[in-house]
Amino acid sequence: MLNRTIAPPIKDAVHFDLKLRPYDTFTLDNGVTVYAINAGMEDVLQLEMVFYAGNCYEPAGLVAAATNSLMRNGTTAKTAFEINECFEYYGAHCNRSCYNETAVLTLHTLSKHLPHLLPVLQEMITDANYPETELDIYKQNSSQRLLVNLRKCDFVGNRLIDAYLYGELHPYGRYSRTEHIEALTTAQLRAYHKQYYANGHCIIFVSGKLPADIGEQLNRSFGHLPLQPPRINQQQDTPVPAATKKYRISNDPDGVQGAIRMGRPFPNRHHPDFGKAMVLNNIFGGFFGSRLMSNIREDKGYTYGIYSYLQNHIQNTAWIISAEAGKDVCEAAVEEIWKEMRLLQEELVDEEELLLVQNYMMGTILGDLDGPFQIMSRWKNIILSGVDERYFYNSINTIKTITAEEIQEMAQRYLNPADFYDLVVI
Repeated sequence: MLNRTIAPPIKDAVHFDLKLRPYDTFTLDNGVTVYAINAGMEDVLQLEMVFYAGNCYEPAGLVAAATNSLMRNGTTAKTAFEINECFEYYGAHCNRSCYNETAVLTLHTLSKHLPHLLPVLQEMITDANYPETELDIYKQNSSQRLLVNLRKCDFVGNRLIDAYLYGELHPYGRYSRTEHIEALTTAQLRAYHKQYYANGHCIIFVSGKLPADIGEQLNRSFGHLPLQPPRINQQQDTPVPAATKKYRISNDPDGVQGAIRMGRPFPNRHHPDFGKAMVLNNIFGGFFGSRLMSNIREDKGYTYGIYSYLQNHIQNTAWIISAEAGKDVCEAAVEEIWKEMRLLQEELVDEEELLLVQNYMMGTILGDLDGPFQIMSRWKNIILSGVDERYFYNSINTIKTITAEEIQEMAQRYLNPADFYDLVVI
């Protein structure tokens, strides 16, 4: 009989044996690959159609984002209202997202309603017509949103740090301008849609409680379309970083808060140091208990939050530090960031702090594997990044086995203040 007077033993997350649930895969008649995870107790599913139609392919600024956003705003047979009504009638949600290399069309729905909604998605992919009135509304809203955002120091800081790291002509460094919005035409969007969606390269991810005939349903709707199997952009864009590394920008004279952005170029997840850098990043500024947070928020009170992270890019990536602070303490906060870098280079992390971060990272991964949508999100990131299942297990092994000496070595290699772009926008 269970003795409830004795507390059960506590097992650190670092000792968990995490497994990534495998996916099923099949191919449509046109060669498009579908990755599927059939799991979950609720009668819901998520369908993600990933097109290689991101902004690295666009002929002019904002064409990729506008094409993706307005796919749902009218076809030859349906108005934007009628398309939206189709999804709302079935309690479904259709979202669009545009990134650097890829653009995604996402559907969340009850599994039993999928046969009614797939024809609508098919119509959006094959027959979106980009009405002039919808583009006019999009341009007006985008211009107003940009005008408002340009007064925000954090928005300006995010734009500029990427431009400094990659160059304004690189897909990762480009940012929207008013002239880009004004120059958009329906002819541009229709041409881009025809090339990169109607006849584009596509990969499909579907997860949740799947119908028994999910393969037949997807093949019936998309297998006959002139879509092509996925491809990775073979042309690697060469970053052209700015020559100067320290910037102080005056953006809002009446504002009381400034934005701090620091960044340095960093290899992507194919590099052998990436996994170790993820551990170091969490110690440095990757979660609420990090050194940057403990020092600059809890001890100094300069900011509500400060974080560091490795950008999730397919090509070259960067290590970024991000914070907002009062104008009068921005420079002091910058000095504290440099100080924390030097401490990680000069002193070994103690066992207690390292175990805390290891448990946090393992617990985060465990949370990310809670449910079919989250599991598929992990697989999608692996597949689109061009790595395989070994990357997941190698990352876990790195978290479990990394030593304080390895962390110090990584800090000495990558956390050198001279390597970072230093930007303050006030």
